[in-house]
Amino acid sequence: MEKVLIAIDYHPNSEVVATAGYDLAKRMSAEVCLLHVLADVSHYGVNYSEFLGYPGYQNMGFDLGVSAQLQEMAQGYLKTAKKQFNDDKVSVALEIGDSHRGILKYAKEWGADLIVMGTHSHSTLEKVLVGTVASKVLEKTDVPVYMVPIKK
Repeated sequence: MEKVLIAIDYHPNSEVVATAGYDLAKRMSAEVCLLHVLADVSHYGVNYSEFLGYPGYQNMGFDLGVSAQLQEMAQGYLKTAKKQFNDDKVSVALEIGDSHRGILKYAKEWGADLIVMGTHSHSTLEKVLVGTVASKVLEKTDVPVYMVPIKK
């Protein structure tokens, strides 16, 4: 495997996922891409403490320029996250849209050999009604997926 795509979302657990994916990629001497899919605007209004070296999207006002502002901030998040690995074999990418579709689209375009993502704990009812990004990726991918369990 030469290309490992690590899907990170806007949550402190992304540090666990990114680190696990990066460690696996290093053992395979693979190129790494940290991918963030900019999807639901409400996720970006949450103030988290610092993770992956990034201070978070704090005190952001939602107005007509929110999409451009979010894209700029997401690029900043990815740039800062990349610095945590200090490795020329790490790149970043930003997709916009549904998370599972963005992951699958970019994996295909980039030629990923492996997708790394976290399994967040969700209620059983939510999984039944909505599904999870991980399950949707697993259902539709042609690329192996390495799941990093995230427990609350």
